[in-house]
Amino acid sequence: MPSSATKAKAAAALGLTAILLVGPAPAALAADPDTHHTSSAAIQGVDYTTWRHDVAAVVGQARPYIEERAEDAGNEKQAIVLDIDNSSLETDFHPFWELPTPAIPEVRTLVADAHARGVSVFFVTARPGIIHSLTDWNLKKAGYPVDGLYVRSLPDLFHEVSAYKTEKRAEIEAKGYTIIANIGNNASDLVGGHAERTFKLPDYGGKLS
Repeated sequence: MPSSATKAKAAAALGLTAILLVGPAPAALAADPDTHHTSSAAIQGVDYTTWRHDVAAVVGQARPYIEERAEDAGNEKQAIVLDIDNSSLETDFHPFWELPTPAIPEVRTLVADAHARGVSVFFVTARPGIIHSLTDWNLKKAGYPVDGLYVRSLPDLFHEVSAYKTEKRAEIEAKGYTIIANIGNNASDLVGGHAERTFKLPDYGGKLS
């Protein structure tokens, strides 16, 4: 488990990442010590209970398909690919300095069940490589099996996220895997092919990162 100093440095790096991806926090949020109870999602007007309900509806569609495909795997190497922020972890519903960020329970259960059926689990995120170790630790601490984690290298930061994520799914396929499901909350997580099925979690018109 990371030391307090390591977590502090990682939180600072994650804060920089949040600014790069979703913009700086409002001044009032940064200044008020009690705003750790306030999430960026709430600021955007996204209700947590509604979001969880909508996530559960998508997971309910994905579950029978994944279970059926895993049942018929035979010798096929199967995998699912997931985005991280607001697709696997409740990122926008918790301040970045509170680590670890909790898992989305419905998604974690779906992933754990698929892994128990022999399906490998890969995460492809737009997060930069500087927080690879923190992200890996957070996913495992939150209860996810992690067979592979892809983060953006410096050159990747200058390319479209959708192109980067498509390339990484192609790399997973090149290792002999059939990606039976690709799960994310933004179009950039899902376009580009290299997956049998895609399942889009809610982002409410881009309000969630």
